Amino acid sequence: MTYRKYFDTTLKYFPIFIAYTFFTDLLGYFIKFNDSFQFYSDGRYSSLNIVVYNVYQFVAYLFFFWVYLKTLKKAKHIKLVKYGIYIVVSGYIVNMIFQNPFYKGLYYGELIGSWVLLASIIFYFREKKMENVTYPQWKNLLFWVSAGSFVFYLVTPYIFLIGSINDHVWFEYHFQQILFVLIAIMYCFYIIGLILGHRKAFR
Repeated sequence: MTYRKYFDTTLKYFPIFIAYTFFTDLLGYFIKFNDSFQFYSDGRYSSLNIVVYNVYQFVAYLFFFWVYLKTLKKAKHIKLVKYGIYIVVSGYIVNMIFQNPFYKGLYYGELIGSWVLLASIIFYFREKKMENVTYPQWKNLLFWVSAGSFVFYLVTPYIFLIGSINDHVWFEYHFQQILFVLIAIMYCFYIIGLILGHRKAFR
């Protein structure tokens, strides 16, 4: 309904990304709870869906990196983000050497990806702060998407990593509930941006 506000911006593929997120979660659910959806012949791993989320998170980082590379204006910031992408890809490769992505979460690679993404968002906020614009930030969709993503990726990679190291901590400190709250907060930011965003205020 609001696509006309940003169809020609760097977020033009945002609906596709959201759809990909939805179908990833749907597939993950069916793999875990439906015997008809299995990747492994070994019954011990019949409900294991981690490979789906490993692929998803890597794609998510690449999507957001692309958005900020297309949005940032300062050559220094663009250069740093490009270097960061190389580090993230290398981090994922090293992570896969030591952990099989079909059976284990690539949480170390995700952690590195979150650092680069957070840095990209900070660069974006700094550039926006220095700009002389007539439109307020609350009318800028990318501002809301950046804020929601910043809150989410500031915390969740550590939750996943700690939970993978010690599942007792995951359950004792209700990490799953914290994760659901962070997801809700992130999507609330997205929805606010989609509702309040104006095309002329975008960047």
